[in-house]
Order: sequence, then structure tokens, then C-alpha cells
Amino acid sequence: MKTLFKLKKLIKNQNLDAYIVPKNDEFFGEYAFANRLKTISNFSGSAGFAIITLKLNYLFIDGRYLIQSKMESGKNYKIIEIPYTYPNNVLNCNKVKRIGYDPKLFTVSTLERYFGNKFQLISIKRNLIDLIYFEQKKKRNFFFTMNDKTVGEGASSKINRLHKIIKKNNTDNIFVSAPENVAWLLNIRGKDNPNSPIPNSRLIMDKERKIYFFSDLNKIKRIKKRINYKKIKFYSFEEFYDVLSKINSSNFVIDKLTCSIYYQSLIASKFIIKLFEDPIYQLKSIKNKVEIENMKSAHIKDGAALTKFLYWIKQDKNFGFDELFLEKKLERFRKQNKDYIYPSFNTIAGSGPNSAIIHYRSSKNTNRQIKKNDIFLCDSGGQYKFGTTDVTRTVCFKKPSKRIKNIFTRVLKGHMAVSMNDLNKIKKGYQIDKKARASLGKINLDYGHGTGHGVGFFSNVHEGPQAISKFNSVELKEGMIVSNEPGYYEEGKFGIRIENLIYIKRDKKKLQFKNLTMAPIDKDLIEEKLLTAKEKEYLFKYNLEVYNNISKFLNKNERRWLLNSI
Repeated sequence: MKTLFKLKKLIKNQNLDAYIVPKNDEFFGEYAFANRLKTISNFSGSAGFAIITLKLNYLFIDGRYLIQSKMESGKNYKIIEIPYTYPNNVLNCNKVKRIGYDPKLFTVSTLERYFGNKFQLISIKRNLIDLIYFEQKKKRNFFFTMNDKTVGEGASSKINRLHKIIKKNNTDNIFVSAPENVAWLLNIRGKDNPNSPIPNSRLIMDKERKIYFFSDLNKIKRIKKRINYKKIKFYSFEEFYDVLSKINSSNFVIDKLTCSIYYQSLIASKFIIKLFEDPIYQLKSIKNKVEIENMKSAHIKDGAALTKFLYWIKQDKNFGFDELFLEKKLERFRKQNKDYIYPSFNTIAGSGPNSAIIHYRSSKNTNRQIKKNDIFLCDSGGQYKFGTTDVTRTVCFKKPSKRIKNIFTRVLKGHMAVSMNDLNKIKKGYQIDKKARASLGKINLDYGHGTGHGVGFFSNVHEGPQAISKFNSVELKEGMIVSNEPGYYEEGKFGIRIENLIYIKRDKKKLQFKNLTMAPIDKDLIEEKLLTAKEKEYLFKYNLEVYNNISKFLNKNERRWLLNSI
């Protein structure tokens, strides 16, 4: 509350009526050490923004965070769900006219979408939250390069592919503002953000394929000579405008998703701008054969760790453990593998009513002990040296109710409907999403999140442009990786989700989903009467595949238990 009070005082001093505080930092990554939104609201979700007026506080979130936001921020904030309601639908433009924002944290399209032309948007150079409180991580980690044999394609080849696209669009330069795209293009990684190995950096490529690379120069000492591309020069972020002044051409392509108003204005002062989505998103969404094989390897090792954990939790009869203990226990199983680095996102280990919070994270205040009648939902993943994982399993500890089994089985049917989908006929995310919801829909149930998101290769666990969701129309292609995670959540009672990562493979001219995730599904929660013969066959083959891939990493008792799950 003290921070809010100080912020409102600054808002008034700046002659503003309101101020916008987004979740993202200046690099627009999903995860960042600097979380200004949490500082003022206590909201810990991965997406959202706040609008602070002199009198009222608004927190805008999507359907994933409705329960969580009420718990964390409901006392001091009015919670509003997007995309159903936008700020221009809520704020009284007669009382709120001048709204301040940090130009490094917003794109032009974002402000237009949320605010339209009803308000006077004022660019404030110094972030107002930073004037009050800003905890900056001082630890400095060096960037590192990825071996071509690990990623399957060298930087020179990727740059040539990007150049062909830019040339086709009759463009002189491209500004790659998204660090994840820089990482892919140059085959580099870093430790600038929690959970994702993305180095905070940007670059410009001109029509001669020269690369101007911008970053913290202290972090690149080890990669200067290791980047397999000769036409590259290194600069600090502060040198950006000076470099622009040296470029002799007429136009620039900038990314509408991650090029901030700050950088757009700098480029627009000297060049004609072409605004569209960075083509690297499409390029890196299609994994090559080497990346797919390495992802398979990562998931087998990750699946073995998760299976050991599931066996352990199902065998323990004391039920003295709590959510935080289980989270640490799973982490210990993963750490037994020398190729494991750290979690790919904050583990969701929710029991009973906490499992109904879609993006729940246990804390000292919310941590609860596991009870025999609980449903336990665990959504977790790891960053390995050669892949990224993301998996959710829901388990029970005693015989569940008929209703729980019915709902779980319908979620499972939706999960299998995605995996068994004929990609030769239905290729777009929104079409497949309907299939995932069909079985739940028969009893008038649904879930408030997308069915699946794209996943990167030793990169962001959430990656676009592909997704399986109500609003995604991107055509799914061979080599793409997406999650498959339908669910159901009953506030205050229980939550259910089943998630595998799947990739698209062409087999005898037929496109089909193949499972990457290798972990058993709790058969104690399945109502077999609801499954068709085809679904039973699919489930048997999947569990057998899991056994064949990971059994060699398990001890005798674990193998026996896994065999019984088939």
C-alpha cells in the first residue's frame, strides 16, 4: 500500500490522471527478474497489466488468472478480464484523460488496442515504479554459443534464410527486437531471465547481411570469436542511435509485437518504417530433424524423473508432505540428470482447492498439506542442454468420486482427440481446440485457457505463432511443437489438467501429431466405460511407448509400477 500511495503522488505531480504498469520488462519476455507489476499489486501471474488512477486501481488479466488475481490483488484492485473488456470500456474518459506510460514497455499496437483514441497518452521517460522501488539483479552472467550439431543449423545459414525473406519484401534493414529471435538466429543463449536461457540482446541486419549486435558488452566476451559469422559488430544498447546514423539506406522492418515505442520513434526519425511480424517467429517455429531428436532425448530423461516422482508420491501412505515439499522433491529427481539446468517455468504443485487455480504457485501463505481425498495437479518442466519440457499430470491418492472420474475422463478424451486429429484435414489451432472441448461440452463444462501453446528448443517454454486456441488461425506445419493440455477447474474444490508436448511429423505423406512427453497417466482416475475402442487402443499404445522409452532409467519397483499402468 505504501508503494501505491507513493505512485499516486508521482502521478499527480506529473499532471496525470492515471499510469499504466505492465508485467513485461523492456525486452518483452514472459519471465524477467524485474517485475514492476508484482511490486505494486502482488500479482504474480505471467501476463497482465494495471492502471492506477488517483482514486481507483484496475488489474487487467486473462481467464487463466481470474481466481489467482482475486486472491493476490483483490483487496486493492478491481479485477477485469481481457479480451472481453478493455480499458477504453472501463475508464471514464471525462475523469481520466491524461494517462502516462513508459515508452520502452509498450508497442504502438498494444496501446491502440487497449485505449483506442479516447485518451491522451503521455510518454514518461523515467519509469515511475523505478523512482519508488526497483530491485535490479546485479549478478552478471556471460552469454554462450550453441554447437551447430546441437541446433542442426549454423548462424550463417539462418541469416541467409532471413535475408531472402527481407529481400523479397524489398526492404533494406530489419530490427530484431525480440531477444528470443536474436538467440535463435545467432545460436546463442544466456542467463538474463529466470526459467528461459534467453540473452537480453537486439540486432540490426542490413541489406548486405551485416549484423549490428546490441547487448551488455561485459556479457559477450566469451562469444565474440565463437559466433560462426564474420560480418558482425558488437555495440552497447546506448550506442543504438549512433549506429542508426551510420546506416545509409531508406527503410526498416520492425516487429509489431516487440518493437517498443521508444525504439520505433528512434528508427522513424531517420527511416521509412515497415511494420509487421518478425519472420523469425515463423522460421524458428519449425524445428529441424536435429532439434526434434534432441527434444525427444530431453523428454525421455525428463519423463523418467517425473515417473520416479509419480511412483514415489503414489506409494507414500503417510501424507505428511505439503505442496512446497513436493515441488522440491520433483526438482531433486530432475537434478539427478547431469543435463538438467533449471525449471522451464515456476512449478505448479496444487492440491485440493489450490489445483483449481490454473497458474497456481505455492507459497508460505498458500502452502497446504496433502490429504488422502485430494486431487493433486502438477504442471512442471525443465530446461535441458538440448531441449525444453513442459508436462502436467493429475493424480489421486484414494478412490475418486464418480463425478471426478467422469470429468477426468472427458478431459482425457479431449486430450486424445487432439493427438489423434487428422492434420491433413484440420490444420488450424482454433479448429483443433473445438475438438479438445467437445467431450466436456456434452455436460456443459469448459476451461478458461487455450488448449495448447508453441514451445521453443532450449528457449522459451511458450512460443508463437502456433497455438491450439479459440483465436489462433496459424496453420500447423511439420516440425512445429505444441502443448496439448485441456483441463477443468472448479473454484474452491479441484482442478484437472493433462498435458503432453507433441510435434508434427509427416509419415507416408500423412501429417500427424507425435508425443514428445513420456510419462504415465493416472489410470485410477479413468472411467473406462466412457472411452471408445479407438481411444482405449491409443491409450494402451501411448503407455507402452512410455514404458519402452523410460523403463531402463527406473529401478525394479518403479518398472513394475509403470508396467501395471499400461
